[in-house]
Amino acid sequence: MPQTKPKPRLWSREELIVVFNLYLRIEFGKIHHKNPDIIKLAKIIERTPDAVSIRLSNFASVDPFHQQRGVKGLGNGKRQVEPIWNEFFNNKEELLYLSEKHLAEKEKTSVEDKYKDILLDLKHLKGETVLREVKTRVNQCVFRKIVLANYAHKCAITRIDIPELLFASHIVPWSADEKYRLEPENGICFSALYDKAFDKGLIGINTDLKIIFSDSLKKKKDTEYFQKYFAPIENQEILKAQKYLPRKEFLEHHLDTIFNK
Repeated sequence: MPQTKPKPRLWSREELIVVFNLYLRIEFGKIHHKNPDIIKLAKIIERTPDAVSIRLSNFASVDPFHQQRGVKGLGNGKRQVEPIWNEFFNNKEELLYLSEKHLAEKEKTSVEDKYKDILLDLKHLKGETVLREVKTRVNQCVFRKIVLANYAHKCAITRIDIPELLFASHIVPWSADEKYRLEPENGICFSALYDKAFDKGLIGINTDLKIIFSDSLKKKKDTEYFQKYFAPIENQEILKAQKYLPRKEFLEHHLDTIFNK
């Protein structure tokens, strides 16, 4: 008797969420099956790199960035991935954390053990308080990965590509508005000096994506450090994000409430 082919294993919600996590963290144009990150994830969830790559392409098909470019991606699995995408944009905080939790479980560990380096000081907290703090810190780490990938792991001003020196700078501060905390368009990748200068309002980014200086910084124009670290970048356009450009309203908020204050 002819052998019947086994039915393909259906994708679980947990697997789709984990793949979506990678979609947000992967650099633009690198969702092919030879990407080491895709190969690694495929091994963790016991899928082939081709299968993971196809699911990433499905997510690309519902990504507004690609839709605006007229790129359709692989739309056959759209019905499966679209609810995950919509859930993320309606509740980023919960889905991002859930994706890291599921990924940790697939890696045979816990999210607390995986991120123990940034959670060590929480041992004294209990119940809902510790859960809320764990979720916040894990999501901050994931946000950093998303922002760095969006700028090809380079500082948007200096093009430095040493990860240890890079920060995911919030345009609208983390404490200012909860709903924008994890918005990819609310982050710019800066190296340490410019991250702090932006955070303190010494420099700003206008809606043309060019660097402008505050009055207080301009008062230092005769100093050696100003000539070395600031003068060369005035009016320079920042590195263009690969997918999620800084949102105009976010930049205006920074200019109105933080810059030059």
